[in-house]
Amino acid sequence: MIADSVVRRKVVLGSGETDCGCKTPTMTSDCADRRPVMDDLGAMRLALDEARAAELHGDVPVGAVVVRSGVVIAARHNERELTGDPTAHAEVLAMRDAAAVVGHWRLDECTLFVTLEPCAMCAGAIVNARVARLVFGATDPKAGAVRSLYELADDPRLNHRAIVESGLLGDEAGELLRAFFAARRRPSASAGE
Repeated sequence: MIADSVVRRKVVLGSGETDCGCKTPTMTSDCADRRPVMDDLGAMRLALDEARAAELHGDVPVGAVVVRSGVVIAARHNERELTGDPTAHAEVLAMRDAAAVVGHWRLDECTLFVTLEPCAMCAGAIVNARVARLVFGATDPKAGAVRSLYELADDPRLNHRAIVESGLLGDEAGELLRAFFAARRRPSASAGE
């Protein structure tokens, strides 16, 4: 599975081995030559796979994928609960890993795919990383800082503006989040005993 071959393997696989044969703790540019080209729909499906992986450790199911020249260079999911790190949002983790692959902090040739509209922290990181294009699935009316509450990623007052596209597999991403929070609100069967 592609998701296991990208940088997320450090947490999920533990061994550091990937399907491309690498045994490095992070992906290198050599790994990219061994992975398939990804279109927008495929990249968002991979981000949804990442989001589902977040649920396995109690994190809000948000996934992010960074694509450069049609090749996935990073894929991560939320890890705030897993790591205890308040900044461990899928977008930030994926951009960190992508920067390691690219070899510098500028992700100006990259597209970031994320299942949920980024918050203010992540939108700021997108601007600071000079991400060329952002594609997100579901809107976030309570914390979305790209379209819902603010428009940070393409604010003309800032030094960088990403191209922003929304709604790709948004219904599926939104349903994943709704189901996650509905399950959290349901009283457990043992709570009344």
